Amino acid sequence: MMSRSTPVAIALILAAAQIVSWASARAQEADHPSDKPLVVASDFGVAPWMVRGTSGPEGFGADLITEIGKDLGRPKVEIVDINFSGLFAALFAKRVEFLVNPLNLTAERAERMLYTEPLFTTGNGFLVRAADEMKGFEDLKGKAVAVNRGTISDTWATANAEKYGFEVQRYDTFPDSVQALMTRRAFTALNEIPTTVFAASQNKAVKVGYKDFNGRNFAYAFRLEDVEYRNKVENVIECMKLDGRLRKLHEKWYGATPDAGSALDTVYFGYGPPGFKGFEPVAHLPSCKK
Repeated sequence: MMSRSTPVAIALILAAAQIVSWASARAQEADHPSDKPLVVASDFGVAPWMVRGTSGPEGFGADLITEIGKDLGRPKVEIVDINFSGLFAALFAKRVEFLVNPLNLTAERAERMLYTEPLFTTGNGFLVRAADEMKGFEDLKGKAVAVNRGTISDTWATANAEKYGFEVQRYDTFPDSVQALMTRRAFTALNEIPTTVFAASQNKAVKVGYKDFNGRNFAYAFRLEDVEYRNKVENVIECMKLDGRLRKLHEKWYGATPDAGSALDTVYFGYGPPGFKGFEPVAHLPSCKK
């Protein structure tokens, strides 16, 4: 009896699998329509990653997602400007397909979002006035630290304010935190190292007082159900690492070659960020356009 019914059972299982695959493909196409513009989000206040130029968004992040959109075959890319504090809500509400902000990889965020593999290495950068000095965290005692609300810099400052004895001031954009520094409301403006280095290069009244290289990385973030699409985008990122386009964009916008071992040059095993939720230990070779 079992032997006669087994082929039928197998056929039913295969049919069910095909239906699930078809439904998944339909859902992916609905959320990421291949014949329509690629709609993503970033905070435009983080130079030189993403700023508002005379003809639209420009910067490292703008060029990067434009290249990715081309490789994905999308007709064009639309980048929505959203303050950092509103980015996650926009993603979950499906107002955008994924986030292209310089977004830190953290275990807490990986519980709520699906990350690509790391694509940019970073850390804490402390911007101070040109006449001031900062040699370490101890120099923050009794002073005010300005941060961009909701960022990893905000998280670090909140966690360490009591330990090092400083006050945290929160602002909606990075330029606002720099303005607090310039007007002496704050001793330092804390942000990502690349962001503070660029800000100092544009304004001789400030400098990077201290760099805290701590192994953090940026990555793109997707909704948890978008595994297949995340992998598709990551394939393009890996190809850009291999063909040197990512390195060239860094040299163009940051004025320097990436440090040895940087995520800009490293193709990681599997899909997603190693060591974080959402990582898929699947060996694969990137399928790159010639």
